[in-house]
Amino acid sequence: MKENKDKEYIDESVGTMADVEAVMKKYDRESNVRIWEGLPRTIIHYLMAAFAIYCIIDAIFLTTLQEVRYSVFMGMIVLLGFLTFPVRKGVERVNHMPWYDIIMMVVGAGAYFFYAANAMTVIRMSARIMADPLFMVVGAVGILALVELCRRCVGLPILCVAGALVIYTLASGIGVTQLIRTLFYTANGIFSTPVGVCVKYIVIFIIFGAFLERTGVADFFIRFANTAVGRFTGGPAKVAVVASALEGMASGSSVANTVGSGSITIPMMKKMGYRPEFAAAVEAAASTGGQIMPPIMGAAAFLMAEFTGIPYGRIAVMAILPAVLYFTGIFIAVHLEAKRSGMQGIPREHLPKVKDLLKELYLLLPLIALIYLVGTNTFTMAYSATLSILVAMVVGVIHNIVPHFTATTDGGEEEEAGQKPALSFRWILDAFENGARSSITVVVACGIAGIISGCITVTGLASILLGAIVSLSHGIVMIALVLTMLCCIVLGMGVPTTANYCIMAGVCAPILIALGVEPVAAHFFVFYFGIVADITPPVALAAYAGSAIAKSNPMRTGLVATKLAIAAFVVPYVFALNPAMLFVNVTSVFEVCQICVTALLGIFGIAAALNGYLGRQLGILTRIILAAAGLCMVVPGTITDMIGLVVLVLVVVYEYGMKRKSQIAKA
Repeated sequence: MKENKDKEYIDESVGTMADVEAVMKKYDRESNVRIWEGLPRTIIHYLMAAFAIYCIIDAIFLTTLQEVRYSVFMGMIVLLGFLTFPVRKGVERVNHMPWYDIIMMVVGAGAYFFYAANAMTVIRMSARIMADPLFMVVGAVGILALVELCRRCVGLPILCVAGALVIYTLASGIGVTQLIRTLFYTANGIFSTPVGVCVKYIVIFIIFGAFLERTGVADFFIRFANTAVGRFTGGPAKVAVVASALEGMASGSSVANTVGSGSITIPMMKKMGYRPEFAAAVEAAASTGGQIMPPIMGAAAFLMAEFTGIPYGRIAVMAILPAVLYFTGIFIAVHLEAKRSGMQGIPREHLPKVKDLLKELYLLLPLIALIYLVGTNTFTMAYSATLSILVAMVVGVIHNIVPHFTATTDGGEEEEAGQKPALSFRWILDAFENGARSSITVVVACGIAGIISGCITVTGLASILLGAIVSLSHGIVMIALVLTMLCCIVLGMGVPTTANYCIMAGVCAPILIALGVEPVAAHFFVFYFGIVADITPPVALAAYAGSAIAKSNPMRTGLVATKLAIAAFVVPYVFALNPAMLFVNVTSVFEVCQICVTALLGIFGIAAALNGYLGRQLGILTRIILAAAGLCMVVPGTITDMIGLVVLVLVVVYEYGMKRKSQIAKA
């Protein structure tokens, strides 16, 4: 009861669950699912849970042939995918699956299981398999089934890219049978690195995220953010930034994050006086940044570790400073906007109490366990994630028992309607099911990314693109970076982050590396610009989802979100040109501290210049000078840092001096 009273002010702003579901179904294909009830629902529930458990067993214990493991895994994905996603959007009849969907499901999954059963034959026959019509038909069916499932749960943009490359491959003189063999029966197609990483790491970490969600950690993060920054100037918007940064540690979907926390924070921001476009943009930009927040980083951290050969733990450490700069930039922009508009914070009496939050700090134990286990390098990533899932189970049980125990000891009240019994373990199966369901879209996208990579490999297109970009850029790294950025943003419009990164890691990252960019910096560069496509018009899905909640103009919301997320457009150039920001080639602790402090001050300068406010409205010339000073400080280097710092201090002193003089004159 006390907790509900603390949340009373917040809950007044929350829309109905129906509104949230409507937004998710419009902008998030994963939410457009079949409706199962009764016995069919129970059967699918256990199938999903069994698949999740199988994935954990596979990653940790199974040592069978890779071709068998990967094909069985994809067969299960196809089976569960067709059971989950209907042929088109719209209201589905309960417990209904058309006959043609059943046929596609059985035949499509059967193609992958056929490969698993005949893996040794495929290996022995090698290229001669192209002469066997049965194997070619099975391969074609498997590819087409994956393509159709991708259309249902991921969308058309990535299929347009894949289709164009398949046509290009065939036009290049590659035969149909050779293409089928490459894409279905070798490690250069569907079963390439992206799907392999899904089998080894990604699915287990998605399951871990599902368990975290079931423990109530997302709600804890929102209440913690309210307590930490809610009472300050522009509190609700700052809550959105802090909560999204925290949630990003365990989640990787821009749209889901925007809708999940945005259903609370966006109405709160509007209630405090923020413009609808700004409220939606803050949540969209912050939620999109969740994908660059260690340790999970939207599952791309594991792919990056595989592509670069750098241990996952080091990748996560490298991502810390850029992520902090990203959220700092948004936080500063929010603060300046609040100051300019005269916004107030949330009344202290309506915020959660610190002592209540302290009682729930145990909810962070799974994340702490994961970070510790991965950091020690004692266990594999899969084993570390599994142990963290076990910790999450224990925490979830405690979280179920404690409120019930408190309620009964305080007054013997009955549990609220809809609340699960304190000792029910049904939530564990639900978490396994949610993890399996969330995995489908990621795995399918990675499978299609494998098809794209296979076409690029078999045609030698990467070498052609390398020559084209080197020619266009005349060997100038900055021009090559701009061309790569445009490529990543265009491709990322509607393409999931993991798939976008897989494609860019195979195509654009090698180009940057060939031009002298540090390998890990090149991979981070393409990763960052694949992410910002979610808030960059015209296909800014996260921004559009936020605008649907705020009832704002979608295009204007996307433009504001892009301005707020300016750090995501600036920082990648910095670490591409000087990887010291990623703690690469750093020589001393002092250098690390210098990079952190000056980069944060630089982001402040850039954010203030874009916002046009620093105690008072800024003129155009002042904004340009402030932006230049900020850029100087963001770029690692003692000389540029000193120049930027001097200019920044002079501008700040001058502007606040003029503000003070104006106030005295008015008095």
